[in-house]
Amino acid sequence: MENVNVNLEQTNVMPRIGDVAPAFTAKTTQGDINFPKDFKGKWTILFSHPADFTPVCTTEFMTFGKMAKEFEDLNCQLIGLSIDGLFSHIAWLRTIQEKIDYKGMKNIEIKFPLIDDISMKVANLYGMIQPNASTTSAVRAVFYIDPKGIIRAIMYYPSSLGRNFDELKRILIGLQTVDNFGVALPADWRPGDEVIVPPPGSCGLAKERTEDKTGDLKCYDWFFCTKQISKEEVEKKLGK
Repeated sequence: MENVNVNLEQTNVMPRIGDVAPAFTAKTTQGDINFPKDFKGKWTILFSHPADFTPVCTTEFMTFGKMAKEFEDLNCQLIGLSIDGLFSHIAWLRTIQEKIDYKGMKNIEIKFPLIDDISMKVANLYGMIQPNASTTSAVRAVFYIDPKGIIRAIMYYPSSLGRNFDELKRILIGLQTVDNFGVALPADWRPGDEVIVPPPGSCGLAKERTEDKTGDLKCYDWFFCTKQISKEEVEKKLGK
């Protein structure tokens, strides 16, 4: 068999769910950051976009800017990235605020950091460069990082498809609900819907669950039980 030499220094393994978020320092439109240290105790959404002065990215940044307060209220810091330089970022964000009126969104000021990553250091660290898509721009990656610096969810979109921002927010609310209540969430869950309780750890408990008609559980089978958590209960704990 032919020997194949692999240069490990050029091989970047994408961070995975459950990993400690890779650390880096970077210049941004809001000053220098030390990530994730500067954001300890907060959720962060680190997301990449292919390039400044592109139409899909412009619609995304306007939407993020419009929703920034909603994410802030959930104790979440937005942090953007592309492999453009700082001056390009500044010029583009000024153009968005001063010239673009899209779907009723106008005069949108982007106050969250946008990372200068012209060296591709951070993009490569987080696996945001997908060579079969492009070697010169990042895809639309989204990393959810919890207050302890652990990666909790990862999403990838191609450059031609704008992200679903209702889903981006739903994921954050869902992850916080999982942590706050020790539950799992079913398909299409929204605050106020039933949640899934952890499966039983013994045969005895499994039997009790399926036979109990007085508790707050609704069991479809021994392994699949739900309970109700009101929207008000969920919202009371959001961001904490």
